[in-house]
Amino acid sequence: MAETATLSIYRGDSDAGEMVDYEVPLQPGLVVLDAVHVVQATQASDLACRWNCKAGKCGSCSAEVNGKPRLMCMDRMDQYPAGEPVSIRPMQTFPVIKDLACDVSWNYEVNKKIPAFKPKAGTDWKFSQQEADRVQEFRKCIECFLCQNVCHVLRDHQQKERFGGPRFFVRLAGLEMHPLDDEDRTQILRDDLGIGFCNITKCCTEVCPESITITDNAIIPLKERIVDKYYDPVLWLWRKVTGKG
Repeated sequence: MAETATLSIYRGDSDAGEMVDYEVPLQPGLVVLDAVHVVQATQASDLACRWNCKAGKCGSCSAEVNGKPRLMCMDRMDQYPAGEPVSIRPMQTFPVIKDLACDVSWNYEVNKKIPAFKPKAGTDWKFSQQEADRVQEFRKCIECFLCQNVCHVLRDHQQKERFGGPRFFVRLAGLEMHPLDDEDRTQILRDDLGIGFCNITKCCTEVCPESITITDNAIIPLKERIVDKYYDPVLWLWRKVTGKG
């Protein structure tokens, strides 16, 4: 007799829902997304679930598996204890459209607030490999929004009107640290995206499927720029005396 596993999947929307159990046969190499597809094909054709590449590169199939943020296509079923149900829930931070599909459109509204790359006047478009490597890490983001999902400022305190979240601090870091960029985004970071709310718990770094060191390499350097510009007492005195920025 084939070995099976129980999936306990959230069925409903933001207003109401319940966990429903489904039995699926286990096969070598089966990932959580495969198991969800089996449920769709054999037991619940109306089960809503987003996915695209099935290779951990599109960020579409984000969910919470046994309470932990995962890309379902990269999460193997055989890592979970045999005989115990595997719970699958939508991301808690965002409104649920249906079942495992969330409305993440708020993220794209945040993205509109960020000024685009602005090259320095008269640039020769040359920079070192070390400078290129520094910003390349930030370009690995696949916008799975798992970092947004675990950020307590968004998840627990619902500060979406005042806080941009780690995904967009990564984008800002890629722009601000580009050797040829000439745009100053520090005021937006401080006032519109509220980087000061981040207390660097590193939960975003821990869940990133692309292993971007979000806290240490993006958020902390951006916080330092804010402190240097707005709160350094020597610079404050210099501006008072000279009247210069």
